[in-house]
Amino acid sequence: MGTLYICATPIGNLEDASYRLIRVLNEADLIACEDTRHTQILLNHYQIKKPTISYFQHNQRGRENTLIERLKMGDTIALVSDAGTPGISDPGHLLVERAWDEGIRVEVIPGPSALVSALVVSGMDSSSFVFEGFLPSRAGQRKKALERLAQEERTLVFYESPRRLLPLLHDMEQVWGNRRVAVVRELTKVHEEVKRGLLSEVITYYEEHSPRGEITVVAEGYKEERSPDLDKICDEVIQLVEQGMEKKEALSQKAREYRVKKSDLYNRIVRMLE
Repeated sequence: MGTLYICATPIGNLEDASYRLIRVLNEADLIACEDTRHTQILLNHYQIKKPTISYFQHNQRGRENTLIERLKMGDTIALVSDAGTPGISDPGHLLVERAWDEGIRVEVIPGPSALVSALVVSGMDSSSFVFEGFLPSRAGQRKKALERLAQEERTLVFYESPRRLLPLLHDMEQVWGNRRVAVVRELTKVHEEVKRGLLSEVITYYEEHSPRGEITVVAEGYKEERSPDLDKICDEVIQLVEQGMEKKEALSQKAREYRVKKSDLYNRIVRMLE
């Protein structure tokens, strides 16, 4: 029996390839790729000359028998997707499941993942989260999925295409209200961008700046509505001002953080100082 290696590849910057990944790709008898042309860029960069075979969403069932037979004959096969870790919203899990069922050794070469990278760079709570991948493209089905998640308290992570980003954000605001989100775009690439803020703010930004590239959306989980303690928030504003921050900036920062009106904070502070 050979070994099936699940290989995480760079999501943008080719320097993120690990030493172990390069060694396994060099030693593999065959590399199964989501797109052989895309993977060839990585192989050329590291001067790896190995045969490749396509393995993607629409041919994965047909390719399984071929790959399993090669593994049974003792070949080493490296499974890669276009970017990141195979099996995470990419082809892979069906082949891995079949390999285990056939008694074939499976190993993972850990590495880049847009899911994890976007979550940690977003600044959202990462202690517990839910990954939903791509939501349905049809508006009605997408809204139903968002309604199902409306009271999910954990941080939520989604993948989305540039063309459907604004419809998704509009539906989130309509179904969930004005939550905090982070749109993480083109991770590790030249035009990497992390846009954080309330849904209304992020929507306005992308209505003026058309999004491009690979996109991950990270949204805060449901929080039970509570009346904000304006006196406590005002104390925090005053502390920021005492530390040297401009009063207008301090008010704006705390209004965004606690999702209250800046005018309410200002009026409360005026009364506190009377």
